[in-house]
This record gives sequence, structure tokens and C-alpha cells, in this order.
Amino acid sequence: MKLPPNDRELGMGRPIARRDFLQGMLVGAAASLCGPLQRSYAAETAAQDAPGYYPPLLTGMRGSHPGSFEAAHALRDGAAVAAPHETGESFDLIVVGGGISGLAAAHFYRAKHGDASRILILENHDDFGGHAKRNEFSLGGRMELLNGGTLAIESPRPYSAVAEGLIRSVGIDVDALIKKTQHQDFYRKRGLSQAVFFDKETFGVDKLVRGRRGDAHAINAYPLSAKARADVARIEAGKEDFLAGLSSAEKKDKLSRISYRDFLTNVVKADPEVIKLYQCMTHGWWGVGIDAVSALDCWGQDFSGFKGMNLAPGAIARMGFTPAGFADTGGSKSLHFPDGNATVARLLVRDLIDGAVPGHSAEDVVTSRVNYAKLDSGASKVRIRLNSIVLRAANIGDLAKPQGTQVTYIRGGSTYNVRAKHCVLACWNMMIPYLAPELPGAQKAALHELVKTPLVYTSVAIRNWQAFDKLKVSQVYAPGGYHTDFSLNWKVDVGDYKSVEDPAQPILVHMSRTPCKPGLSEHDQNKAGRAELLATTFETFERNIREQLGRTLQGGGFDPAKDIEAITVNRWPHGYAPEYNPLFEPEEPESQRPYVIGRAPFGRITIANSDSGGGAYTDVAIDQAHRAVEELPG
Repeated sequence: MKLPPNDRELGMGRPIARRDFLQGMLVGAAASLCGPLQRSYAAETAAQDAPGYYPPLLTGMRGSHPGSFEAAHALRDGAAVAAPHETGESFDLIVVGGGISGLAAAHFYRAKHGDASRILILENHDDFGGHAKRNEFSLGGRMELLNGGTLAIESPRPYSAVAEGLIRSVGIDVDALIKKTQHQDFYRKRGLSQAVFFDKETFGVDKLVRGRRGDAHAINAYPLSAKARADVARIEAGKEDFLAGLSSAEKKDKLSRISYRDFLTNVVKADPEVIKLYQCMTHGWWGVGIDAVSALDCWGQDFSGFKGMNLAPGAIARMGFTPAGFADTGGSKSLHFPDGNATVARLLVRDLIDGAVPGHSAEDVVTSRVNYAKLDSGASKVRIRLNSIVLRAANIGDLAKPQGTQVTYIRGGSTYNVRAKHCVLACWNMMIPYLAPELPGAQKAALHELVKTPLVYTSVAIRNWQAFDKLKVSQVYAPGGYHTDFSLNWKVDVGDYKSVEDPAQPILVHMSRTPCKPGLSEHDQNKAGRAELLATTFETFERNIREQLGRTLQGGGFDPAKDIEAITVNRWPHGYAPEYNPLFEPEEPESQRPYVIGRAPFGRITIANSDSGGGAYTDVAIDQAHRAVEELPG
């Protein structure tokens, strides 16, 4: 087929690594190998047991990849569950979800009940880790890694003793690794800086402006009106008290009730062009624009415009509300592994299953190759079964005194039953009412309110980064772009993993996109974004990626047709866990929050995951796993 000139120039017809199709082939092969179900489940051959199975290397559409959610959506839409085959398997604990919270639940259960505990972890994706996804590439004979999801060990609050204890128990010394592995000033020392790309569709011209947003020389180069540039300078560097006459408490109360957009528009009285520049700055933190995030939350994350307002550190006195930023506690320390918190997941699997993850330290685990055939071995007390979508979780017998639990799941086209003494649902809370329809109505309604934020983390392998070096930029904010920001891979050296230093060598570029619809409430924006994301093809992503990088970096000689080697799109229709938003949610005591009502134990079934803690952070996922295990009856 003859390609349109633009597609040909972008390189859309050029073969690149799109190995996402292998996942479907492997699952299909596993199903065909099963044949008539006349033998025990343990004798079946699954995709994860096949030689060469290694999902971190897959490219194309990843994250919630094809095959990982369709059966769950069918259940949501009322499809009947096929008569399951009895596996005959029985465990002490079944964990639904192999993300950080699910793996942590297995860790805490063994700590409480002993290493002899038999545990089965069922994971709907083709890899463990949940949002802690590892993108692994072989570029120029080197291993290149990037996080396809959870970025780092960090939190607005210090880690709890429980979360910090788990991190230390799997071998992570945060202080030592920060000093030894992180090189956040690498690009700055090379003279590379941040930049803003103004696109012609939004701002009338394509223009890349180098420099931090508050730098006077950068602001003067913005393709905005003189009034708008003056307002940007006033917001970024000015020290005006925009709420003069109010006390700090009164100011914070007011800021919690208006969006950052309203603050800039109605309080600062900035030019409308300024809003176009700032609209997407909150995407990376909250997954929506400045119209749906409170001005107080933006102050908490050190956004601009508050320098002269003399706001005292700490939460406001209004019932139950704490700003999401670092103002009250100083936050936790931040540590980024080359593959993000996939390293944490790998260390947990190493702790749970002997021989699955070679090595002995948090440094050597980064370059270890997981032996997936070990994950679901009958020789191990803990087993992880991938590509397994749970359809039902039920108590056995009288709910007042259940005898155990039964979990039904689908894998390779067949449905199975497995039993356990206990069950922890460490999956997305919005799905739980469909898995456990016997839950009380009020609890199901609360779980349905926990709408997660859709987002996309894209990893692009490029032939070299000479265009970035020539333009002297390492990170680009694109307020009108398909991806609202992108950056060169972080410089992190851990064990045998060494980040690239020569601009002539291949590197990975991290791009992020948050589909949303300004003007709606946060959750309505999330729902609209999710629908858009599920309907977007890989081809659409690829075309936009090529066009955006080509337009932004053309001054440095970047050629998207020649310079892009591979693309991995980590699609997360259910991304960040929902957090309290004072603009759209009622003020109510902690005990009445939906995530607290939704996580109530149900017989021998308890509920974990960051959804249940009201925070999109790894420490929340760990703390909720601990709570869920402690709530299980004896």
C-alpha cells in the first residue's frame, strides 16, 4: 500500500520492534497445548513456562495489553461465567493481583504465618509487578531500561515503619543507593536544560524555547503577547500577595476551594494565553489539567504564584483534608531505579520464590534475567500464575463462619476454580463489586466511586541523542502536544547497569500522556480519558510520537524515520489510584471516605492496593497490603 507523503516522511512504513504480538501467540499456544482437560492442572504447559518467555522485552502496546482485561470487561458488562474446571489445588492464601500490593501481601502473610504457607498469586497481565512495569531494550549491544509505570520510591509523607521495613527487608538501602546511583545533574553539567515547545495549533507557531520556565530570557522568547509574557514573569518570579489581608489559614482555605486555573484567571488575573501555557502542568501529578486541581494542592507541590503569599507549612484545619504536597512533612526520600519500581517487584519475587530471580542484592537484580518458568512451579510454596483474569472470589459456606474461599479465573480460554483458606483482593477496587457480588450494597457503591486516573508512559528507543545535545535540551514540556512532556532517560548507574553518556549512542526517551477532557469534574475527565485510551490504536500512538519528536527536535537534525528504533506504549486505562479532591468531593471524616468503606473485610476475603489507601504511591500499596493481611481471620 502506498503511504501518504507525511507518513512516509515520519517513517510509518519502516519496520520497528513491535513484539507485542508475541504475547497473544504465546497465550494461544498455551491454550492449544492444554487439549482435553483430563489431566491435573499442574501438568499443563502455560505460556510463562515456555522457553524464552520474557515479557520485559516486548514492545508495542504494553501496560494493560491486549488479552489482560477483555474477560474482566465482559464480566462487568453482564457476561455469564463459564462452568469452571476444578484444579484440585488448595492454598493457605490466594492473592488476586501481582502488583506491589499483591506481592507485599504474600510477603506479610509468610512473615505472620510462616515460610511453609502455600500462596498462589493470580495476575491478569503477562508479567508481575502491576503498574511497576519494566521496559527492557537491547540497543547497540547494551541493556537499556526505563520504567513503564511506577517511577520511584517516593511519597508526600515519610514511609511508615511497615513500608520502610519491607523495603529494607528485600535489600534496598535508600540512603546508600541515592548517594551511589543517582546522577540527577548529569545533563545539566553537559549544558542541557529544560525547554518548552509551543505548537502552531495552540500558539500559532512551532517554537522550542530553551530554559527553565521562570528564566527571564526564556519568558521573553515565548511566542505570547507582551501582556501574557509579563503575567508569566509575575507568576514565576514575582512576590505579590494575591490574597493580601487574609491570614495564612484563610488563604489556604480559599485556595482549597478554587482550582489552580481559577486562581490564575480570577485571582492573579492572568491573560488567557497564560492559561494555555499552564493548563497541562498538573498532568504528571494528578492526571488532569489545572481546571480540576485545587490551587492549594498546586501550592503543596511548589507550583508558581505563591511566593509572596506567606503560607505557613502544614495542613489546613478544615475537617479531614491534608494538602497532597510536601508542605506538612517534608515527604519521603526519592530513589529511582532504571526500571522504576519494577526493581522492587523483582526483589519481592526473589524473596518469595527461590531461583526465580538470580542474584543477592538490590544492585545485581537490575540486570538479572527472571526465570519465569520458576514462578508457577509446584516445588515452590509461593506461586505466581500470569495471564490469569479472576472472575469471582467467594467465601465458602456460611458468611458468618466461612470455611475458606474459592476463586474462579480464566486463563488460555478455559475457566478454573481454586481454593484457599484466605483471599486478598489486591486488584483495582472498581472491579471488586463484579468479582464479589455478594458484598453489601453500600460497600459496592463505595468501591465504584474509586475511579482511577488513565495515563500513558511511552518509551521510545532512538539511534542517538545528538539532536538533544545540539539543542541543549534534556526535558521538554509541550502544553499543546500529544504527549505533554518528554525527556531523555534518567542517568542512573546500579551494579553492572551503566547509563549511556555519549550522545552518539542509543538512548531511551520517556514520554507521558494523560487523556482528559477539561471542563468536567475530575472523575468524569478520568472516564472520558479511559474511553479514549482504550479506543486508541498503536498506529495512532506511533504516528503522534514520530510527528511530535520530529517537529520538536527538527532544529537538532532529528529524523523520525531514521532515528526511532523501537516504541513501547504503556497504556494504563486504570492508572493512578484516586485521591481526595476538595473541588469535587464532600468534606467528611476519614471513616466515611469511599476508600475506607470499600476496603472493609468480607468473611475470609480482605482488600488491599493503593486504591484502598487513597494515595497513588508505592508505600500506600505496601501499607494496605499489611492491613489486609492483619484483617484476615484466623
